[in-house]
Amino acid sequence: MEPVTHFLTGACMARAGFTRKTALATATMVLAAEAPDIDMLWYLGGSSVGFVHHRGFTHTLIGIPVLSALVVVLMYAWHRWRSRGEGPFPRPAGEAGPLAPRWGVLFALACLAGYAHLLLDFTNNYGVRPFFPFNAKWYSWDIVYIIEPVILVVLLVGLVLPMLFSLVNEEIGAQRTTSRGRGGAIFALVALLMIWGFRDFQHRRAVEALRSMVYQNEPPLRVSAYPYHTNPFAWHGVVETDTFYETVHVDSSRPEVDPNGRALVYYKPEETAAIRAAKDSYLGRGYFDWSVYPVIEQEKRNPEGGYVVRFRDLRFATPERRFTPLSAYVLLDENLKVMDAGFRSRNPVRDRLESDAPPENGGTR
Repeated sequence: MEPVTHFLTGACMARAGFTRKTALATATMVLAAEAPDIDMLWYLGGSSVGFVHHRGFTHTLIGIPVLSALVVVLMYAWHRWRSRGEGPFPRPAGEAGPLAPRWGVLFALACLAGYAHLLLDFTNNYGVRPFFPFNAKWYSWDIVYIIEPVILVVLLVGLVLPMLFSLVNEEIGAQRTTSRGRGGAIFALVALLMIWGFRDFQHRRAVEALRSMVYQNEPPLRVSAYPYHTNPFAWHGVVETDTFYETVHVDSSRPEVDPNGRALVYYKPEETAAIRAAKDSYLGRGYFDWSVYPVIEQEKRNPEGGYVVRFRDLRFATPERRFTPLSAYVLLDENLKVMDAGFRSRNPVRDRLESDAPPENGGTR
């Protein structure tokens, strides 16, 4: 998921009751909820390096405790600096006694927020590798989009409304009996679980509808359904047969496959020496380890000579988009040596790789 959802989830988890256990609970859980995305720093080494390492060690079951420990160390250093000569943190108004940080509890809360990050990332179609490096397999639930407006609204409401109610209570002089924001945070987290349950039900309906079809007289080998961020009943379906891939719209409310007749077919190309060389490159190995429905296109590169091999994953090739996100390229010379690879370039020749015109072997069913 995008960073705002992670931050808000960490804040809601802290406000759900953990702020009564220790000082610095909210700050610790908010930072830990986003800490795994520190792997974006790999992109400083280039798009290929960043892509290969994204959602690697920092998004694993063994990586989360390491990150959590670093977050707690950071909070400890900040606490020592902030509280010099000021004594322990005060408890919220109406509660007796000082509230000091409990570092063991904060470490446990940081781990909890970090694992929540993995769960959130698991729900979208990019996926995670939680058992890496022992098992490099990618796992994804495919039920929500990377940017899910409904989830964002629910989390925001769970955090903001209690603040507004608190201001009203202060105006009328009402006595606060519970930790500020606890009810709203619990509501937001329960609503998040309900959203996941609803989207999972619709996702299963879409997948079953895809499995029930025959595609150009060929039975499907694999089918998948991927979400849109606006309509919970609209799904981007991808089907693989022996000779081609097909992308279709699915309406899970009926359910119905390709209701608008806009299916696209992508025939599997013959594997050439150039394609094999591109797949064996640094970026190619990482890309084909991650991709689920890869489409490969090869073309002669003129006037420089050599070849361009393009990769894209049909999980993200919705017909509404003019460009498929995470489309990659590998440039090879005449001897099939890798000259360049990546996702973006200022070179006008390589910028042609960014276009998303349908491939020559693609068409409407």
